[in-house]
Amino acid sequence: MGESRARLLILIGFLLVLAGAVLPFLMVLHIIPSTFFLNFFSYSASVSGLFLGIIGGALYARAARRGDDDQGK
Repeated sequence: MGESRARLLILIGFLLVLAGAVLPFLMVLHIIPSTFFLNFFSYSASVSGLFLGIIGGALYARAARRGDDDQGK
């Protein structure tokens, strides 16, 4: 259960960071208009995705470490 939740957090974090990188790129190319809300959303998605990815990675490492300890017994 722990590893699947950690993988989900990593996936969500990756998608948010990807959205936080693609949206400004599309704004620079003038494909989508640059608005205050879209700029703020892009920044927020990038920062929250980074934090979710870090938390997910820590949870995954913790679950993997506990799984290795259980097999040694």
